[in-house]
Amino acid sequence: MKAKKSFGQNWLKDDEVIEEIIKSANISDQDTILEVGPGLGALTRQLIKTKAKIVAVEADADLVPRLQRMFQDSSNFQLEQADILKYNHSLLPGGYKIVANIPYYLTSKLIRTFLESDNPPSEMVLMVQKEVAERIVAKPGAMSVLSFSVQYYARAEVVMAVSRELFEPVPKVDSAVIRIVLLPQPLFEADGKKLFRLVKAGFGEKRKMLRNSLSGGLNITADQADQLLLAAGIASTARAQELAMSDWSKLLESAIALELI
Repeated sequence: MKAKKSFGQNWLKDDEVIEEIIKSANISDQDTILEVGPGLGALTRQLIKTKAKIVAVEADADLVPRLQRMFQDSSNFQLEQADILKYNHSLLPGGYKIVANIPYYLTSKLIRTFLESDNPPSEMVLMVQKEVAERIVAKPGAMSVLSFSVQYYARAEVVMAVSRELFEPVPKVDSAVIRIVLLPQPLFEADGKKLFRLVKAGFGEKRKMLRNSLSGGLNITADQADQLLLAAGIASTARAQELAMSDWSKLLESAIALELI
């Protein structure tokens, strides 16, 4: 099968990397695993061997017959042809895991969708673009909306770097396996809509100081932005990427108290 650019397909062809992905997911035979984009089935084959229930969701209709033939004798395998962002994962049992080599153009949207879901996975082990993996685990000084979004809901770690040469066709970037384990509850209690409105406003102007980004993003005056930062105990010269997760909690509390959000 020829990989299709429209589906972001790059086939992983290294057995050692696949073994490390399986190992990182700590799979038991009682687990339900959601695999996104099984492709040619290299990872799927090893997932099936764990005896867990495997639910594979493939968007490319041309790959479905091939996958059905490959795994027709596997009683713990279920194949769905669907766009993962439209797939009804609410029917999966609580505590399911996502293990996948995902199309890179879907990464941010897919992670946010599942983290914010009413039926989130207990953990995700994903092959992603190396640069994106580094952004997800970033510390204050290099934070972004993506790193905040993941770290608000989960604990994330980079498992291993993966060379672009281990894929067919060879992509233009290197990759990494990342493990995201959901927290029992979000890092701090918040109104989600208000919180992410604030965060997106703060990161809206990457090169600007936070006071200017908040002023524009929240449609408030510069003086109100200064007042907000002062109330939260954050320097007026700070930039969004420098803030710790706890700073956003203080900022949200102050914004609500000052009726700015």
